[in-house]
Amino acid sequence: MGRLGTLARAEDANSPHQDQRRPNTPWRIRIGTFAATAAMVSAGIVLGAGPASAAPAPVRLTSASCPAEIVQGQTSGCVTELQNLLNTHGAGLQVDGQFGSATLYAVREYQAATAIAVDGRVGPATKSKLYATGGSAPAPINLNSSSCPANLVQGAKSGCVTELQRLLIHHGYSIDVDGDFGSGTASAVRSFQSAHGLTVDGQVGTNTKRELYDTDESPSTGLDLRSASCPANIVEGQSGGCVATLQSLLNGKGHSLDVDGSFGPQTLAAVKAFQSASGLSADGEVGPNTKAALYSNIGGGGGSGAPAPVNLNSSSCPNEIVQGQRSGCVTELQSLLNHHGADLAVDGDFGPLTGSAVRDFQSEKGLSVDGKVGPNTKAALYGAVTPPSSPAPGGGYAKMLDVAAAEVGTAEGSARANSYGSAVGLSLSTSGYAWCATFVSWVAKQTGATSYRNTYVSGWVKQARAGNYHLSVTSNPQPGDIVAFDWNGGNDFTGGHEHIGIVRSVSGSSFTTVEGNTSNPNGGGDGVYVKSRSTNSSYDVLFIRVR
Repeated sequence: MGRLGTLARAEDANSPHQDQRRPNTPWRIRIGTFAATAAMVSAGIVLGAGPASAAPAPVRLTSASCPAEIVQGQTSGCVTELQNLLNTHGAGLQVDGQFGSATLYAVREYQAATAIAVDGRVGPATKSKLYATGGSAPAPINLNSSSCPANLVQGAKSGCVTELQRLLIHHGYSIDVDGDFGSGTASAVRSFQSAHGLTVDGQVGTNTKRELYDTDESPSTGLDLRSASCPANIVEGQSGGCVATLQSLLNGKGHSLDVDGSFGPQTLAAVKAFQSASGLSADGEVGPNTKAALYSNIGGGGGSGAPAPVNLNSSSCPNEIVQGQRSGCVTELQSLLNHHGADLAVDGDFGPLTGSAVRDFQSEKGLSVDGKVGPNTKAALYGAVTPPSSPAPGGGYAKMLDVAAAEVGTAEGSARANSYGSAVGLSLSTSGYAWCATFVSWVAKQTGATSYRNTYVSGWVKQARAGNYHLSVTSNPQPGDIVAFDWNGGNDFTGGHEHIGIVRSVSGSSFTTVEGNTSNPNGGGDGVYVKSRSTNSSYDVLFIRVR
C-alpha cells in the first residue's frame, strides 16, 4: 500500500511500476473493501460468467427506451445494463435485469463514492457518471472459481479477465478493464510476474493468482454478510472471510476485536453485546436481523430524488444553511454528515433529523452548537486542519494523532483526500494510487514533527531504522507514533505488500490506528478510518517514534 508508480525512488529503482500510473478513474473500490472483492465475494451470486440467461438484453441507459429515472422495482434491459455497469466498478451483482434490494444498495454505494445525491434513483447524473467512469465489461469473476480456467492466457475474453485486469490495476498497472486479455494485459502480467519473483510466462496460473490476491488489506473484509457467500447464521466456531467482515463491522460499532477471521469467545461476547444494545435477541448467532443491524448505518434515501450536490463553499450556497431549506447545498451537507458517521437519507431536504445531525457534529468538533451550517461548520465538515505556523522539525510530534484523527471519515477520491498529495508534490486523485504513506506525509507536514516525506512505506522504515529525520524504531508504541505493516511477512517492508498509519491507542498486543487508504469498517469505499490491529498476527509490525 506504500507504492506509487508515478514516482521514482532510490530504493525502488528496479520497480516495474516506475513511471506507470493507475487510470485516473473517479471511483475505484479497493480489493478487500465494498466489493472489488465482491466479485469474488458474491460467489453464490456472480460465479457463472456474465448475465443470467433470463436477463433482458441490455439497453443503453441514455436511450429513449429507458425511463428518465430507473428505480427499484423495475425489470428491463435498462436494469440489465445498469447492473453490468455497476459490476464493472466491483458491485458483484447477479445480472438478472431486476432492480431489487442488492441493486439499490450498489447504486447508493456508487452514488456516495462519486459525490452524487445518494437517493438510489438512477437519473441523468448517475447515468452520465456511470458511463464516464467506464464502459461495459463482463462482470468480474474470482480467478480461483471453477468458472475460470486453471491458466488464464492471452486471447481470453471473460469476467475472469475483467477480474484479472482489476487486480493488476490495484497493483499499479495502467490497463483498460474490458474483459479482453490482449497484449497490454499480457505485458502487465509478465511485468507483475517479474516483480514478484514468479515464472515470467504471461500465463495466469495458480502462483500468479495467489500473488494477485495477496493485497495490501489483510485479512480480507470484503465479504458482505448478507450475500450467498456467507452462512445464513454465522456462529461461534466458524472462521473465514465472513467472520473477518463480522469482526470489522463490530469494531465499527465500538468494539476492539482482532480481525483474524476466527469466531471465538471474544467475538461471541461482542456479538451478544451488540445484539443487546440493538434490542435484538442476544443469542450470539449472526442471522438476518443482526446482519441488517450491523449494516444499518449505510447512508441512503429512496425518496423522490434529491438535488445534485453543490460544494458548501461555492457562491451557490448561502453563508448559513439552516433547517427548512431544500437544495443541492443540503444534499452535499447530508453526504458530508454521513461521511462523519451520521445515517441520513440524502434527499436535499434540511429537516429535523439533519438538524440533529448538524448539532451532534458541532458538539463533537467543539463548535457552537446552533444547528446552523456556517463557515466554521463547513470547514470542519470538509476536514479543514490549520497547520501550525512555521513549526520546527521534530517539535510537533504531540499533534500527530490529533491531526490524523481529525481526518477520520474522509472518503477516497474526495477533494479533501486528494489534497493530501500536496505534501509530496502530487495532484492526483486518491482513487488512482496507493496513498497511505502520502497521508502520513501530510500529517507530518501539518505538524512539523519531521521534515521527511515519502510515498513509500519502505522509505519511512528505512529512515527510521537509520535514525534520520527525527525518526527511530521503538518497541514501546504510544499514541501518535507511526506504525508500518508488512502483510506478507519477512520484515522487509518491500514488494508492495505494506501499509502505514498512525497509532491511536495501545492495549497489550492490540492497538488501534488511524489509517489512510484503508477499508471502511462499516462497509463502503476506502478512506481515512480507525482500524483495530495486533502484534500477534500473521503480518509484521514496526513502530516508528517521531521525536
